[in-house]
Amino acid sequence: MKKISLFALAIILASCASSKSQKQADVSKYMNTITPDELKTHLYIVASDENEGRDTGSKGQKKAGKYLISQYEKNGISYPKEGNGWYQKVPSEFMARGFAPKLPDSENIWAFIEGTDKKDEIVVISAHYDHVGMKNGEVYNGADDDGSGTVSLLEIAQAFKQAEKEGFKPKRSILFLHVTGEEHGLHGSRYYSENPLFPMEKTVADINIDMIGRRDTLHPDTNNYVYVIGSDRLSSELHAINEEMNNKYTKMELDYKYNDRNDPERIYYRSDHYNFAKHGVPAIFYFNGIHADYHMPSDTPDKIEYDALAKRAQLAFLVAWELANRPEKIKVDRDGK
Repeated sequence: MKKISLFALAIILASCASSKSQKQADVSKYMNTITPDELKTHLYIVASDENEGRDTGSKGQKKAGKYLISQYEKNGISYPKEGNGWYQKVPSEFMARGFAPKLPDSENIWAFIEGTDKKDEIVVISAHYDHVGMKNGEVYNGADDDGSGTVSLLEIAQAFKQAEKEGFKPKRSILFLHVTGEEHGLHGSRYYSENPLFPMEKTVADINIDMIGRRDTLHPDTNNYVYVIGSDRLSSELHAINEEMNNKYTKMELDYKYNDRNDPERIYYRSDHYNFAKHGVPAIFYFNGIHADYHMPSDTPDKIEYDALAKRAQLAFLVAWELANRPEKIKVDRDGK
């Protein structure tokens, strides 16, 4: 009985210590590991001419994907054991659309940091790593679209891993999901949402990052803003968390122009978060707006504003941190409209 009691006491003390240490974590320390210089280093590789615009299923896209995997491995981050590897194959047949050109088989890429006491609940952070390839011999590098989101995932994962190494492992698990086929119709995220590795009912939220490295014509004098889309559609708590994290740490203008239910451009429906939202998973989408280089060969890494890219990626990290560590899973209290 004495041994059992001592063991039980040890468990209680360890649990209390874990709870205490989580509260004492200096979140800003890990936020600040997301730096303009590291983002720039990654992006010049991901959006290089050598990757030939990363068209869905192309040799260049696969090469970019191998670089992403190499960086996760370098940081000691693995794929989810449930996935049996880095890739989720997305078959050509799944991506077939009417009279559109046939796409080759492609892959989503996933990395994973397992949580502690709430590890069965999953926070997804997504970005598409495909672009539109080459046209008339010109490389469409896709540095902003969506090289910026792609490299943000690498840096956010590194920040979480650094926290884990220092004793601050997240309560919930985090899936870093690089999806394919976005440019041809949100295919990779649609495939994941219909064939999820983890149940949708256990998925806390999707934080989607698509184009966060530039400024648009509506913000000519500042890059200290980000468009926030979808945060209030399914969960008032998600919206509040984003506002709170920004007010406390990053202090950007949160622009809700494209969150308008009457937005004529229907941006809410045009990136990968939507395939989570339509399955009832709260989603938030970060975006810098359209600029003159959108879907042009001039969307190159030298035009990225890396200070803005870092700050927006930091906000995504902060929201993910809060979602992963708060006592209760956020509630779905809105109808998605």
